[in-house]
Parts: sequence; C-alpha cells; structure tokens
Amino acid sequence: MQDVADRAGVSAKTVSRVFRNEQYVSDAVRQRVSEAMRELNFVPNMLARTFREGKASVLGIAVPSIVDPFFAAIIEAVDTFAKDHDHAIAVTSLGSDPARERPIVEALLLRQISSLIIAPIAPDQSYLMPWLSHKPIVFIDREPHGIDADIFLEDDYGGADLAVRHLMELGHRRIAFLGANDAVATTSRRLEGFKAAYQAAGVPLDDSLILLAGPGLISEMLTRTLSAQAPPTAIFSSNSRTSIEIIPTLQQLGRTDLAMVGFGDFPMASALQPAVSVIDQNPSRLGRAAAERAINRLSQSQATFERRTVFEVNLIRRASSRPIAG
Repeated sequence: MQDVADRAGVSAKTVSRVFRNEQYVSDAVRQRVSEAMRELNFVPNMLARTFREGKASVLGIAVPSIVDPFFAAIIEAVDTFAKDHDHAIAVTSLGSDPARERPIVEALLLRQISSLIIAPIAPDQSYLMPWLSHKPIVFIDREPHGIDADIFLEDDYGGADLAVRHLMELGHRRIAFLGANDAVATTSRRLEGFKAAYQAAGVPLDDSLILLAGPGLISEMLTRTLSAQAPPTAIFSSNSRTSIEIIPTLQQLGRTDLAMVGFGDFPMASALQPAVSVIDQNPSRLGRAAAERAINRLSQSQATFERRTVFEVNLIRRASSRPIAG
C-alpha cells in the first residue's frame, strides 16, 4: 500500500480510502491511485488487515457433505446472506467419521474466520468451548453436546409423525422406514416420530420394516424387504440422500405401486414419475437464519437471542401419495 501511495503521491490512508471506495477523495486523486494500483498489480493483504483491525470477515461453514442436496442448499443460503453483509465464506466437509470432526473444524477456526456454522457429526463438541468465548458458533440441523450455543433445527420428530400419519390416512399399515445407520441425531428423532405415529394409530409396528444401512446398502435391503412374504406398501425415507438411492431401485424393480414420502426435498423430486411427496425442510431458511445469527453475534455479542430455534416443517403432497391398492 505504501508503494502505491508513493507512486500516486498520496498517503497510505488515502490509498485505503480509494480501495474502500470512501468519500472525501477527489476524482483526480482517485484516478491517480487507481492507475498506481493497476501498474503495481496491487491487491490488499486481507490477513494483515485482519490482524490490524482484530477481526475477519469470513464466515466458516462445516457440514457433513457439501454435495448432499440439503447441505448444499444451506451453503448457498449462507453465501447469499454473507455476500449481502460484506462477508465471504469458507466451507469444509466433515465426512462421516466422528473422530475427524475436531481436527477439521479446528483447522478451519485457525484460518482467522470471524464465526462458524456447523452441523456436527461427533458425539461431543466441548472442544469448541475455548473458541466460543471470542468467536460466534452456530449449530444447525443437529444438537451439540458439551456446549451451550445457538442452534437452529427442523422439527424432525413432528415431520416424521406427519409423514406417517399421512400415509396411514391413505390406508397404509405396513410402512417401511429407511435411513442411515450412522447414529446421526436427526435419524433417531425421525425414527421416534415414525414410531409415535404408529402408536397413536394403534397399529402394531413390525420391526423388520425399520431398515437402517450405510450409503450403497439401502438398495440391497429394500430389494430384499420388497420380496418378503409381507412386504411394505409404503416407504418413509428419512433423508434426501436415502431418497435418491431409493428411486433407482424402485424404477429397476418396476415398482410404481408403492406410496412414498421422503424427509427433505431433492432435485428432480417433483419431475419424477411418480413425483415424490416430501417433508419440506426449507434448508434455505435454516441457512439464512444461521448466517444472520452468526453475523449479528459479531456486533451484538451480549444481546439476548433465543438459543434454540426449531422450525416447523410441511408436507408437500405429490403423486407418490397414493392410496393402498384395493
């Protein structure tokens, strides 16, 4: 910056004002500084500015998978809100190994981000306590453990209950639950809601209809279950990733007779034949709320906010909401 100032014949502070596009700089001076910047290929050292001003303007995001449609939509919403408030974002994927969460997140925190939004995968987040005292941390989608911080959730229990009640209203009594077996809290809460709907209807639940498996194994389990002596007539998928795995399997088997509701909308869900009914999580709402809280905490750290926010979810009914045959 001093080199630019010397070439333009102004002070370093004036260079800073031009770069920030501030007022009180004449057009002639602004032109000289701009020309000097171009000639010297000047770009600002944002890390140095961070140390000098004691703050960064980068919002960190850590999610299990950046290609999952749900988390991808959250990232997009965070990015949009961040840009509108002069922040950039830094995104990292946690994967599925709980032991990897802490080193990945701490590596992100060491990059001088201003705040962090995280969907945790590990059973304990107490390692974030030292960071929370000087950096806003907002949790999304999953409850943190060992730390009291801002969190935004969807009503997993209520959404699953709503989906199963809907299928039962269509006459279905043998409804399969398909989900991940990675002990994620969202799956557990949705399974509880699934069971609650059965209990409320007074319908016995066949535990063989609860299918939990890792990625790539759902198809095999579903195929085997559909060939059983008493197969399900409807499917409740506990997340969009599972739904995306279910669809090709049903198409390959030629099973267009099954009713289905998935937790979470996903690309092409409305264009499939039949179009898939879903519990709409509205990930954009979740991402925007988390980004707004993270940025607000920077300037209002002592302000009173509701720590725990649970958003309602809605049923989007499509063609896969079909009554039981006969």
